[in-house]
Amino acid sequence: MEVLLGSLLNGLVYGMLLFMLASGLTLIFSMMGVLNFAHASVYMVGAYLAFQVSQFIGFFPALIVAPLLCGAIGAAIEIWGLRRVHHNGHIAELLFTFGLVFIIQRGVQMTWGMLPEPYRVPALLDFPLFQFYGANFPAYRAFMLLISGGMLLSIWLLLKKTRIGLIIQAALTHPNMVSALGHNVPVVFTTVFAGGCLLAGLAGAIGGAYQSTEPGMADAMGPIVFVVVVFGGLGSLAGCFIASIVMGMIQTFAVVIDASIADLLHPFGVVLSADTLLTEVLTVPIGRIASLLPFMMMVAILLFRPRGLMGTRDT
Repeated sequence: MEVLLGSLLNGLVYGMLLFMLASGLTLIFSMMGVLNFAHASVYMVGAYLAFQVSQFIGFFPALIVAPLLCGAIGAAIEIWGLRRVHHNGHIAELLFTFGLVFIIQRGVQMTWGMLPEPYRVPALLDFPLFQFYGANFPAYRAFMLLISGGMLLSIWLLLKKTRIGLIIQAALTHPNMVSALGHNVPVVFTTVFAGGCLLAGLAGAIGGAYQSTEPGMADAMGPIVFVVVVFGGLGSLAGCFIASIVMGMIQTFAVVIDASIADLLHPFGVVLSADTLLTEVLTVPIGRIASLLPFMMMVAILLFRPRGLMGTRDT
C-alpha cells in the first residue's frame, strides 16, 4: 500500500509537470499548426533564467519574471524567424525550430557552463506537507500541483470563455474573416507563440528546482513531451492533459515493478518456450524498460489511432 500510494502521488506530480510543458506545445500547434521542436529548449531557458533571477530578487518573483522573459523570447522567434519562413511551408518551420534547439543549447552552455546550477526549492516550501506510512510528501510537490492545476483552469477559461480566446481560435480557421473584422492576425499568432513559450518557461521555473537545472534537461524532457502530445492528440488540450497523467503514472509505477511481462502472462496459462529472442525480451523486468514504455505506447496508438486519443489533426 505504501508503494502504491507513493507511486500514485509521484506519478501525479510528474504527470502535471509534463502537462505544464506539453500544454504550451499543444497550444502553439492547435492555434498555428507549428510543431515547435525547440519547445523543450525554452523550458530549459526558463529554468536557468529563474535560477539567475532568483539570485537577485528571490524565488517567487522569479516565477513571474522568468516566464515573461521566455514569452518575450518566443515573440522574437515568431516575428523575426517563423514569420519569415512560414510561406515556405511546415517543413521549413520544422527545420527552423530544429536548428534553434542547437543554438539555444550551445547558448546555455556558453552562458552557464556544463555543470548543474544550485537551483533549489525555497526554504518557505522546503518541508514535508504530510506523512503516509512513514514517508514524507514535500510541500513543494503540492505547490507544483497547485500551479499546474491553476494553469489548466486559466487556459481553459481563456480559450473558451473570453473574447480573446474566440479571436485566437477563429484566426486559425478563418484568418481572412478575422482580418476583415479589424484584428491583426500576425499579432494574434505572435501572441499565441509567445504564450506557449511563456508556459514552457513557467514549467522550467517550477521544474528546475524539482529536478535538476543542467544543460541536458531539454534532451531529457523533449522526447517524452512529444510522446505526450502525439499520444493525447495533436491540437487537443484535453488529450494532452490525459496523456500527461497517463505517462506520469506509467513511468513511476513501472520502475517499482520487478515482474516481467512473462510473469504477468503466466496466470493466464501462457508459457513461453525457452531459448528464443521473444522469451528473452518478455522476461526482462518491467522496471528495467520503464523509460521505453511511453514510446511503445506512442507507436501503438499511431498504428491504431493516428489522431491520438482526442486529436483534431492527423499525426
